[in-house]
Amino acid sequence: MEKTKILERCNAICKNTLMETLQIDYVDVGDDYLTGRMPVNERVHQPDGVLHGGATVALAESVGSAASMIFLNAQEVMIRGIEINANHVRSIRSGYVFAKATFLHKGRTTQLWDIRITNEQEELISVCKLTTISLPRK
Repeated sequence: MEKTKILERCNAICKNTLMETLQIDYVDVGDDYLTGRMPVNERVHQPDGVLHGGATVALAESVGSAASMIFLNAQEVMIRGIEINANHVRSIRSGYVFAKATFLHKGRTTQLWDIRITNEQEELISVCKLTTISLPRK
């Protein structure tokens, strides 16, 4: 499928979801990765004015799960996140963060994603690992 169509499809399914609330959009896709971005503003701040770790994790899980949908046969399986962890290494107050999800393991049943969150200067903000599971559609 063409890159533009994949990104349009990913962005279209975000209507009326957490991804729309957090203003997450998908901006790049390749043979083995998907990248999404999210604005950093008061909507996703913690009380002291920096990006909330929970918003970061929501971005990571959204991008990793969407990547599973793209790279696995989503017509035959449902994708669910079953575990996520995050290490936050740098704060950010404004701008955009980008989440790039790449496979560490692409199994038939479980998948392991490495998701790097960076700022506009490509400085590392957080590192996340997401495990997804593929369940047969009934």
